[in-house]
Amino acid sequence: MELHDSEFMTAKDKALVLKQWERFLKNGLRQQDFSDRLYKYLSLHCMFIAHFDRYGFYATYFENPDDTVRFLGQFDADTGYGSVEYGKSDLWMKGPDHADVNGAMCDVFATYKEAIYGALKAAAKAKDLGRAKALLEKHGISITIPQ
Repeated sequence: MELHDSEFMTAKDKALVLKQWERFLKNGLRQQDFSDRLYKYLSLHCMFIAHFDRYGFYATYFENPDDTVRFLGQFDADTGYGSVEYGKSDLWMKGPDHADVNGAMCDVFATYKEAIYGALKAAAKAKDLGRAKALLEKHGISITIPQ
């Protein structure tokens, strides 16, 4: 997909966002790969609120696997690209200024989707089973959870 200059962003700036998005996905959504440029782009052009700062945004969407799946659903063709925070609107994909890079972000996500969702599913299961075991042990019930 070719990126185009828009009123507030050059094609070069869009390419930098896209490169940082891909690095973030490719490296497993690590906090050190969640750049300020990527955070600002998501907040300004993808219908996400700012969450006070980059660290608050990261904590909201990437510390809990279930929240991460919800976040990524916005970039997933299978869920219709609906905004996570604005009632499932897909306007962020249709605007004249950023539809090019937003569409490219969805295409990049599709490349990593299966691996990311698999890792998130495993992380959610481990977290849930750990929580269940802790609650049972709190009440004097000891169990072995098969892996």
